[in-house]
Amino acid sequence: MARVTVEDCVDKVESPYELVLVAKERAAQLSSGIEPTLDKDNDKNTVIALREIASENVKVQDLTEAAVYKLRKHVEQVDENAEDDEDIGDDFESLYKGEVSKSGTPILPSKRARKTPEKIQVSKDDLAELSQTASPEVDSQPSEETEDDSGDVSLDEVSEAEEQVSQQDTESSEENN
Repeated sequence: MARVTVEDCVDKVESPYELVLVAKERAAQLSSGIEPTLDKDNDKNTVIALREIASENVKVQDLTEAAVYKLRKHVEQVDENAEDDEDIGDDFESLYKGEVSKSGTPILPSKRARKTPEKIQVSKDDLAELSQTASPEVDSQPSEETEDDSGDVSLDEVSEAEEQVSQQDTESSEENN
């Protein structure tokens, strides 16, 4: 049986809810390996925590701050190198050049790098030269279709082979019925 009652501890804290928070935090500390300030006397950590609060061996304010600190989702960290970043100049103002997309969002360097290049101006002389060099050399005489050793097959030959296979399939299916 516990040698301490809740009434012994309530006058040490502002409310019973704070007592629960503080006792839970101290019990968690004891479970993590912190040595108790009182003898264990074969008691559980929750009883030891309540006994320490009742005898004022631990500061309630310290336990409250520790419990609140654990519950925070975002803990502010002091970064000593923050001043160095400002000297380099990789902040938003130096990256943002005032360009805005059609949707209204600012365009940062990563999007600016993917921007389409400007149109290239080509003169008529350049076009004439390109058209002369780009003309394909095609044999103007029609050639007869012959089978090459390279294994090339025309589209007509493929379609004829497919028709023959489909006819054979239909004939074999009619014979089976």
